[in-house]
Amino acid sequence: MDTDAIAFGTDGWRAHRDAFTPARVRAVAQAVADHLADEGLTGKPVAVGYDPREDSRDIAEELARVLAANGHDVLVPERDCPTPLVAFGIVDRDLAGAFMVTASHNPPEYNGVKFIPADGAPALPTVTDAIEANLREPEPLPESEWGSVREIDLVEPHAEHVLALVEADLDGRTIAYDAIHGAGRGVTDRLLEQAGATVERRRCERDPTFGDGAPEPSPETLSDLVATVQNGDANLGIANDGDADRIAVVTPRRGYLDENLLFAALYDYLLEEESGTAIRTVSTTGLIDRIADAAGEEIVEVPVGFKWVARAMADHDALIGGEESGGFSIRGHVREKDGVLVALLTAVADAEEPLDDRVDRLLDTHGEIHQGRRSLPCPDEEKQGVLRALATNRPDEVAGTPVEGVNEDDGVKLALADGSWLLARPSGTEPKMRVYAEAKTDGRVAELLNAGERLVEDARRRAEA
Repeated sequence: MDTDAIAFGTDGWRAHRDAFTPARVRAVAQAVADHLADEGLTGKPVAVGYDPREDSRDIAEELARVLAANGHDVLVPERDCPTPLVAFGIVDRDLAGAFMVTASHNPPEYNGVKFIPADGAPALPTVTDAIEANLREPEPLPESEWGSVREIDLVEPHAEHVLALVEADLDGRTIAYDAIHGAGRGVTDRLLEQAGATVERRRCERDPTFGDGAPEPSPETLSDLVATVQNGDANLGIANDGDADRIAVVTPRRGYLDENLLFAALYDYLLEEESGTAIRTVSTTGLIDRIADAAGEEIVEVPVGFKWVARAMADHDALIGGEESGGFSIRGHVREKDGVLVALLTAVADAEEPLDDRVDRLLDTHGEIHQGRRSLPCPDEEKQGVLRALATNRPDEVAGTPVEGVNEDDGVKLALADGSWLLARPSGTEPKMRVYAEAKTDGRVAELLNAGERLVEDARRRAEA
């Protein structure tokens, strides 16, 4: 059996759908069954969720059969559902873990399989490395020892928990919701209605092709949603990606709201009633730091990837954790990014104080923030050499401003004396280096990105020498 095509990256195994042969899927299922046995969880129930892609249900059933043949009772949702509902179901039902079949925001010709451990948080490398290292043909138990496979509802228990966690009264509010034909349809919109909102639905029909595009919420894919909100037909616009673990928000004045500003607004809102640390990734805005500092709170900076956010949330009993790509979770919930929960939280925050006004106030108080990102070609085998060259030849200044601090937890991040920063890190999914920058103006961001490109290109030349 060819297992070379199976590689667990930052969030599971993703590949072109042609790679998901029954033999490979069974090998992944057996590796997880072996991992659960090593953890002393043999026979404990497991869930298998799936998104609306054409072959996701078939892959889920293949996974379920192997797990059942290893003695696990397997719970499969009645319909495709968001990743966070599966994660919540693990904790809610005290399961051994779960599979989620999804390629998230990728185009319909891709799919993916991720394993979520018993704590409902993303699997750390120790888990995914063990799975990848133990891929093998299934060895079923005697049929008399097989577990059962049955369907369950994961939507209502999650909704009940979220409505208890987030005090919500959206009566009189109109929210436009765009599912982009993803797993959030009939889930996020329904939750908002349960909280009292009138919901105007966009692309809330199942379409395995996502309208012949990728289920990625962005300014380009959400132009109709922006128009709806800015025309005054809704107080707020909300969208989810394909598996609804991330969120995008549209406001009347700003249109598509930068996810960094959404993070800042949500943290500011939560701090009105509670205290606590914020967890953010190295590529997420420093505005979070300023808000925390003003409130006498701390922030913790972690590498890119929600698994690191989740671990830090547990270590610090954090109030909120998030990343600039629109993935967030809060205290009292599972430590997996949840675009359904955060949709309700955002709508409630907006009802109390319009997000446009809250963001204006935060920027007036703490200063403007602007961000940018560029991608530079770099073969995977050269990435570590480039990072070493960057780390060993760090500049004393960037674009005329002294370097005041360095973080090498994920790439090389240079904190500058004027409050701006520059980050170079390898992409986890493409043969590229990413260069990020944040500053007070777009012009300054462009200067920093230009300087970052030169630093990376110089480091690559030195690494090749």
